[in-house]
Amino acid sequence: MNIRGSICALVTPFTADGALDLDAFGRLLDYQIAGGTQAVVVAGSTGEAHMLEHDEYDRLLAFAVEKVAKRIPVIAGTGEAATAKTVALTRRAHALGADAALVVAPYYVRPTQEGLRRHYLEVAEQGGLPVLLYNVPTRTACDLLPETVAALREHPAIVGIKEAIGSDERIHALAELVRPDFVYLSGDDGTAGKAMLAGAAGTISVVANLAPKAFRALCDAATGGDKAATARCDQALAPLVEALNCAPNPIAVKAGLPSLGLGTAALRLPLVELQEGPDRARITGTLAGLASLANAA
Repeated sequence: MNIRGSICALVTPFTADGALDLDAFGRLLDYQIAGGTQAVVVAGSTGEAHMLEHDEYDRLLAFAVEKVAKRIPVIAGTGEAATAKTVALTRRAHALGADAALVVAPYYVRPTQEGLRRHYLEVAEQGGLPVLLYNVPTRTACDLLPETVAALREHPAIVGIKEAIGSDERIHALAELVRPDFVYLSGDDGTAGKAMLAGAAGTISVVANLAPKAFRALCDAATGGDKAATARCDQALAPLVEALNCAPNPIAVKAGLPSLGLGTAALRLPLVELQEGPDRARITGTLAGLASLANAA
């Protein structure tokens, strides 16, 4: 299994009345594969995993596995606040055909580093899937430190980390942990190019939902060590990355779906749609600008 390059953290499309929209999800999957996306994450934080009922999670993941049909890896979001629940969800994802599990650090409960270490070892031992660690302290209120990651990578089922901290210090600390059986993946679109030039094998991206071709070009340039091409790709994507910062994820990225024919902007409470106005117009405008650049090329 090759988990690297341009990886999309997929949104979960809903109909205007809040139902799961598998037709739109199918179009989104087709759009990603046609755009060169190299793996997808289903039911992660961008996919509003915590808003899904158990049967909806199963339907969504099973649909993705069938639709993708082994063309690229399907990674399931399986992180919960409790270890036992995380193990159980990881087992379900395995039974549904996922290729790997993206396991966010336990949120809200604020575990110690020892608690994090033991949590991930339990999931690796009992979950049945290759595990990608996921560190995003702005959402979890805990920070999986590089020294803990270094210990965890010794387990053969722990195959990498998605790191959302994009500081130079953290990027270089994680890059030092890379080896053939353990990948570092950026989890921050704004610093993805920098991270990949430093040694990250790819990026699990939000913006790729809307611009998979452009994001694949960035990943190819940066993982190939081409600084000039990386800078050009970063410059092209920067307006969209900045536009999506207008609201918490996935509110803003979902606002871009209708203009691409990929579904509605609907979310589930407590998340609410981005209202019509300058921010939404900016997202639509930047998408049109990217399309123009692609056509010109």
